[in-house]
Amino acid sequence: MPAKDDPVVIKKYANRRLYNTGTSTYVTLEDLAEMVKRGEDFTVQDAKTGDDITHPVLTQIIFELENKDGQNMLPVPFLRQLISFYGDQMQMVVPSFLEQSMIAFAKEQERFREQMKSAMGKSPMDMMKITTPIKAIEEQTRRNIEMFQNAMRLFTPFPPNSGTSAASAPAAEPAKKEAAEKSDDLQELKDQIAAMQRKIESMG
Repeated sequence: MPAKDDPVVIKKYANRRLYNTGTSTYVTLEDLAEMVKRGEDFTVQDAKTGDDITHPVLTQIIFELENKDGQNMLPVPFLRQLISFYGDQMQMVVPSFLEQSMIAFAKEQERFREQMKSAMGKSPMDMMKITTPIKAIEEQTRRNIEMFQNAMRLFTPFPPNSGTSAASAPAAEPAKKEAAEKSDDLQELKDQIAAMQRKIESMG
């Protein structure tokens, strides 16, 4: 039996049926979506191999939700940009960027909901207070974009040499030095992401 705090195991069978081992019942993708909204942790395993297939199942849930009328949440430009990063040098940075952005947004979302509840039926001045979380989200998004742009600069390839003359030799030395320090820059980027996560966790 799993421990109380362990995630519930959902088994997926060859006939695509999903079985919740915690409740001993068959469930659907909609049921899993509701579990996510309730904050219930779970993992999905292939019933035959035992492989963890949580990621593709969650992706399938998003696909199903996006195909429902009036529930499109991911704009086309975002999807195009996201696709373009697959196989790109920036692919290693994108997951951390998106994760930290969503963590920050989720925390500000809770503040926004609380202020909406407390401001209902109050004066216009009280209602104006609900704009504070929105401004905080915008500011956090701006900082995230700046961090992302800085990360992109680290992966920008060096411009090709315009020639092989002796005059280009002095310019080659800084390029070699910058290449040697690139690993240090990557470590600094990881440290920035970790610091940002600690800052987000301290918010609120």
